[in-house]
Amino acid sequence: MSERSAEVPRRFRPRVPYLVNTHPGPLHGRPLGLAHRGGAIEVQNTMAAFTRAVELGFGYLEIDVRAAACGTLVVFHDERLEPTTDAEGPLAEWTWEQLSQVHLGGEPLVRFEDLLTAWGDVRLNVDLKEEAAVRPFVELVDEHGAHERVLVTSFSDARRRRAQRLLSRPVASSAGVRGTALSVLAGPAAGVLGRVSAGASSRLLRRLAGDVDCLQVPRRQGPITVVTPGFLARCHAAGLQVHVWTVNEAEEMRELLGMGVDGIVSDEAEVLAEVLAEYDAWPQW
Repeated sequence: MSERSAEVPRRFRPRVPYLVNTHPGPLHGRPLGLAHRGGAIEVQNTMAAFTRAVELGFGYLEIDVRAAACGTLVVFHDERLEPTTDAEGPLAEWTWEQLSQVHLGGEPLVRFEDLLTAWGDVRLNVDLKEEAAVRPFVELVDEHGAHERVLVTSFSDARRRRAQRLLSRPVASSAGVRGTALSVLAGPAAGVLGRVSAGASSRLLRRLAGDVDCLQVPRRQGPITVVTPGFLARCHAAGLQVHVWTVNEAEEMRELLGMGVDGIVSDEAEVLAEVLAEYDAWPQW
């Protein structure tokens, strides 16, 4: 075991099939690495980016999905095709037949189903970017029995919960904007009021988080520092993991890992892979 690896405490967490660091094995209690849109912005959300990330050792891919005009679920971040592709207009107005001829960084776009079936052991952190993406997402996850390989998230808690209700089996999830904001503010608010203990604050956090397994948050949001030792302690006491996005500098990754975060989302796949190797947490498949 490396010297750095001793800095990462082995914590007990509720076992979640999607989160391999909650399972007995080499990654138990270790931090997770998530390749943000495949970890290669120039070809983001394309099979080229995903293949490269998997070959580097990533077992988690963070992706965005939207529905084409024909209902096909497409891996894509923005509402409009420009400026990242060689086409223009809202993606929702194009059929998959048309979108299959569109390129991003010289690479073709990807259907969610093709990514879902490309590797049987790679997990997908799926951001539902719009309401129209919910039903095709649910249908594909149910059809392929991929419930233990996906985490569903969205800026909209209502959208995320709708997907969870429609799925035939439970899947992992992280909170949207409202749920995350309540979770971040729960501890400080309790402290100011002076009416609840640290344990009660954690229980409040768990109730606010509701049916989620982790919080995926930026380190800072405007003037507010989100990820602090106190925030991490409250989340961990409530049985919630904390994944931080989008972290691209090695020293900041190390600082966050030293604080005890459970996962890091990054555009810099090689950098994150190298840092996690220092913590005996690589590869992750």
